[in-house]
Amino acid sequence: MGAAYFYQLTRRPLEQTLPLLLDKARAAGWRIVVRGSDAGRLDWLDEKLWQGAEDGFLPHGRAGGPHDADQPILLTTAAQSPNSPACLMTVDGAEVTPEEVTALERVCILFDGFDPEALNRARGQWKTLTTAGCSAQYWSEDSGRWEKKAEK
Repeated sequence: MGAAYFYQLTRRPLEQTLPLLLDKARAAGWRIVVRGSDAGRLDWLDEKLWQGAEDGFLPHGRAGGPHDADQPILLTTAAQSPNSPACLMTVDGAEVTPEEVTALERVCILFDGFDPEALNRARGQWKTLTTAGCSAQYWSEDSGRWEKKAEK
């Protein structure tokens, strides 16, 4: 049974935080699906990942190509995950179901800590997932490093 990890971004933006989490997930040997709610925003994120540091190359692709099932990191807006991931990372308020949390090793929900709408969305997701019996942790970087602030 997996767990949902909520990451409130307050120090570094998504394009800096996501590669760090993707590196950790890849180091664990996991395939990852990154789910967003807007295709244009995922195109932007795809470009940012390709422009990352040379020593931090993250092999990934956008969903809809002929090799989706082979991608170690797949960016998509769809609920389907053709690359058989062990980890789901959501951005921009993308949906997560309790069934996904229990079926996967880890679900990471990244949200902008300065956006009231994103905060409310994350709070709603926390309540939905924990009420369904999912294990969840809330992480904040307010102090300058990631610290676990809550667990249920």
